[in-house]
Amino acid sequence: MFNLDAYLFALAALLGFAVFFWLVSILKRDVSIVDSLWPLMFLLATAIYLLMLPESGPRTSLILVLVSIWALRLFTHITVRNWGEPEDYRYQQIRANNQPGFAFKSLYIVFGLQAIVAWIISIPLLLALNSPAPLGWLDTAGIVLWLVGMFFESVGDYQLMRFKSKRSNRGKVLDTGLWRYTRHPNYFGEACIWWGYFAIAMSAGGWWSIIAPLLMTFLLLRVSGVAMLERDIQERRPAYRWYIEHTNAFIPGPRKLGFFRKDVKS
Repeated sequence: MFNLDAYLFALAALLGFAVFFWLVSILKRDVSIVDSLWPLMFLLATAIYLLMLPESGPRTSLILVLVSIWALRLFTHITVRNWGEPEDYRYQQIRANNQPGFAFKSLYIVFGLQAIVAWIISIPLLLALNSPAPLGWLDTAGIVLWLVGMFFESVGDYQLMRFKSKRSNRGKVLDTGLWRYTRHPNYFGEACIWWGYFAIAMSAGGWWSIIAPLLMTFLLLRVSGVAMLERDIQERRPAYRWYIEHTNAFIPGPRKLGFFRKDVKS
């Protein structure tokens, strides 16, 4: 069952949340704080759904636990990573391309847009929370996908953070650990997590919410994830060109033939 009132109220809450932190970003002159807010938007949407639904269902605790763990871990990781750093270069480019008046424009091209996208992608969470259907094998499949995703996302993030913390690695490309099998283990993990939420929603009868993981996967591959990060990275880090030739972009797999590891400085 789809609760339209809860869904619309979540939209209002997310937009209000976005507007508040847009004002904060103006004071800080840093819109990249929106990256830390992204997982919290889903936690907020989940809280709204729980408050507005008439009664709990068999998946209430499951969804609350999964979303909370994912959102708080990702929020903590991004916040710690960006603490004390200047505005992310991706947002500096967006700022430069939208002058004059970026301070106002960022309300809808950064904060408002992310709030609406998060609202759309949160559909499986609402459907899973609002269904009285008993738990089934699809719920188990969803949990397994979520666990795989959390492993790739959290371990990949940790390995990259540890790699970057060493000065001796400046100009080098991480190609060990999970990064040996995919150039973006964290993004692959994120996609798995959302396909996991969809599997749980599908078990609850929400098969049509497939739009959410499809949209998330598209964003990760073509918009704000792989495509954006690799758009000019070969110019900034020549070693990455060699890495691209021998490592899968997204789905983990064995190294391509002819791969001999070497440390190439940019």
